[in-house]
Amino acid sequence: MKNLDNEYVGIETISEVWSVLTPEQLDYLNRYCMIRKFKKNEMVYCEGEVPTHVLCVAKGKLKIFRTGVGGRSQIVRVVKPGEMLAYRAMFAMENFVTNACAFEPAVIYMIPRDVIKNLLERNSELAWHFIHKLSVDLGIADKRAVSLTQKHVRGRLAESLLFLRDNFGLTEEGCLNVSLSREDVANLSNMTTSNAIRTLSWMAHENIISIEGRKIKILDIDYLSFLSRNG
Repeated sequence: MKNLDNEYVGIETISEVWSVLTPEQLDYLNRYCMIRKFKKNEMVYCEGEVPTHVLCVAKGKLKIFRTGVGGRSQIVRVVKPGEMLAYRAMFAMENFVTNACAFEPAVIYMIPRDVIKNLLERNSELAWHFIHKLSVDLGIADKRAVSLTQKHVRGRLAESLLFLRDNFGLTEEGCLNVSLSREDVANLSNMTTSNAIRTLSWMAHENIISIEGRKIKILDIDYLSFLSRNG
């Protein structure tokens, strides 16, 4: 396998998940793993497709979303480098119920289904990792389901901004380290784009955040947390 600089690199350098594998198992994984590059806004997989690989993000960020009534999208998860996706549908032996799209240019390691199955059968620690990850994902989904249906728009947007900060961190300038359109922010927060724009403008007017294009900087983390908790 090669990275962007055309130098060979193993998947174990992308995520510590693979550190539980033996040298022989790592060699087996690297032999059959493939690398694909995706352009900004390019689809990685689509709802209804059959999962054939587990995906591990090496570079870039992805959004996982569903298309609902009237074609409106709902972002259900955001994936950053070092994280994996596409394993739930594969383990459930069903087609994808979500879509995955690159927020920005991305590099993804693709592990064939049979390779993952073989490694899970041979390595219990790796199996336990996937069980743990699926359990964590389920807990997050349960919490988000309540938040996105019961909180006021300000609470939902505040929760989304905190979620982005916790998952992607901040730039040197203190801005959220992810570039989202207003539509993406709305889809993450389960609101219309116009509501997201109005709520962001209100937060900027109240000096809770500052906005410059797609850059969002949190100015008052305490009040933003208060809005998130109290909806």
